[in-house]
Amino acid sequence: MLRVALCQLTSSADPEENLRLVRDWVAKAAGEGARVVVFPEATMARFGVRLAPLAQPVDGPWARAVADIAAEHDVLVVAGMFTPDGDRVRNTLLVTGLGEHRGYDKIHLYDAFGFRESDTVAGGSELVTVDVDGVTLGVATCYDVRFPELFQALADRGASAVALPASWGAGEGKREQWELLVRARALDSGTWVLACGQADPTASGVEVNPKAPTGIGYSTVADPFGNVPAQLGAAPDLLVADLDPAVAEKSRKATAVLANRVLGRS
Repeated sequence: MLRVALCQLTSSADPEENLRLVRDWVAKAAGEGARVVVFPEATMARFGVRLAPLAQPVDGPWARAVADIAAEHDVLVVAGMFTPDGDRVRNTLLVTGLGEHRGYDKIHLYDAFGFRESDTVAGGSELVTVDVDGVTLGVATCYDVRFPELFQALADRGASAVALPASWGAGEGKREQWELLVRARALDSGTWVLACGQADPTASGVEVNPKAPTGIGYSTVADPFGNVPAQLGAAPDLLVADLDPAVAEKSRKATAVLANRVLGRS
């Protein structure tokens, strides 16, 4: 079993303030026995503000401070940040702790529902997996959830779980899409999906740019059969769950989706 925690919070525009949130929430999660602590996309700074002035490299002070927090509590932390890339930034997941310190740059950019992430963000291309206590964990970010081949590629690399930080855009039907997509990706890749979203700012009375994707909450753990053993509501909260990697293998044998793929197989 691998115990994981999803920290559903609302980021501010201040990286230092958000670093204090990371410190507090990691302590809570570690206190409940979590070995993997997942934060939302844009934990370093929320969407709806200029990102380039806030961006730092993965070996910069913000990420190193998160690494120190992870080391203090002997956990792996996954948290959304922004790293420099010329005139734009990269939407990066920091993966740090337990001997790891690296980034995953979001591959699929959110040029949808009237928002153009690619105007300010450069896309990545490399998949990332890490090993935690013998369990292989993949990572993906928000809009990536609409692309099943990414999750299947992570499964091909041995992932039995995928951490999915997000800052999901609000709107009609968007919660339903979020829940459907998270469950579908779990089922068609045979992985646990640890979908950790930004809390809904309105649940805390926080004013944000209404056009920016600043979160709806409803962080979800979906098992490899597409079931939902745990889910949060809209407000800030902590979700702790135990994952059995053997369920991933059972799902893949039962559905045979990975084995029976034809299109897209290399």
